[in-house]
Amino acid sequence: MNPIRRMLVTGGCGFIGSMFIRLELEAHPDLQIVNLDKLTYAGNLENLADVATNPRYQLVRGDIADRELVGKLIGDGGFDAVVNFAAESHVDRSLLDSGPFIQTNVVGTQVLLDASWQAKVGRYLQVSTDEVYGSLGPTGFFTEETSIAPNSPYSASKAAADFLVRAYCHSFDFPGIITRCSNNYGPYQFPEKLIPLFISNALADKPLPVYGTGLNVRDWIHVADHCRGISAALRLGQVGEVYNFGGRQEQTNLEITHLLLEYLGKPASLIKYVTDRPGHDQRYAIDCTKAETQLAWKPQVPFTAGLRETIDWYRQNGDWVQRIKSGAYLKYYEEQYGNRLSS
Repeated sequence: MNPIRRMLVTGGCGFIGSMFIRLELEAHPDLQIVNLDKLTYAGNLENLADVATNPRYQLVRGDIADRELVGKLIGDGGFDAVVNFAAESHVDRSLLDSGPFIQTNVVGTQVLLDASWQAKVGRYLQVSTDEVYGSLGPTGFFTEETSIAPNSPYSASKAAADFLVRAYCHSFDFPGIITRCSNNYGPYQFPEKLIPLFISNALADKPLPVYGTGLNVRDWIHVADHCRGISAALRLGQVGEVYNFGGRQEQTNLEITHLLLEYLGKPASLIKYVTDRPGHDQRYAIDCTKAETQLAWKPQVPFTAGLRETIDWYRQNGDWVQRIKSGAYLKYYEEQYGNRLSS
């Protein structure tokens, strides 16, 4: 494929997208990145404050489901690649209202695909999730050949988006690639997710709400390892293929909770068991052999070290957490950028 010199990243102000942008700008000195982000509750400009003045970075505020905006942006942008992180991503929220998940994750993806195809973008990467595979029993692993069997409105919307990418590849010879990943952790993660929620609650001596028995199993990967995998798939992956990324680190939710309490020096009495959420998948585990062999990628951050570093980051950035919890972060872009945001 041709070198990637100009890239559109959608949802780049989120947890994973912001790490990806930061690593890409650092690793590729000639790369220009345009970040299209709607700046919803999970899109935080503070996540990219350190690159905001970089001349190779530009932020455009907008919705990937806005056909007119996306068509013009991609049509005029001269992009070599589009990487789609933009998504509603929390299972619990999808159980309360699936509408935003369909609009962003399905309709938004379709809008991006149309615009990218019409503009003859050289490479399109769809960032997906292992949740599209459904739930595993006590043994076995998800591979790229595992049947799609989503069990929540969130995962169903992500599966639908994946099928759209696959269909465009087949129907239009579209240069699409799909990546699926296990649970991410690391700095800048919105504190509704398990690890940052439990860290911030424990630091404040508040209860840690564990669903059901806490025995649901997840495979954990550091966000930087995931982003390095996306970069490898974007540049080395085969069009039309799916690549799984995992940390090869399975833990029950209860094991994670006890680890966090141990590292934080907090008592187990903070654990509070709550009613399990509907359709809670029992176990996810990723086989990432394909990515390791075809993309020369492997996870680099040991889980215990990564977890300790994550805890340290949240300890040192308590103000960031409080602004998230209070909603004050939503004012940040107005205070810092005013009318300088593109739209």
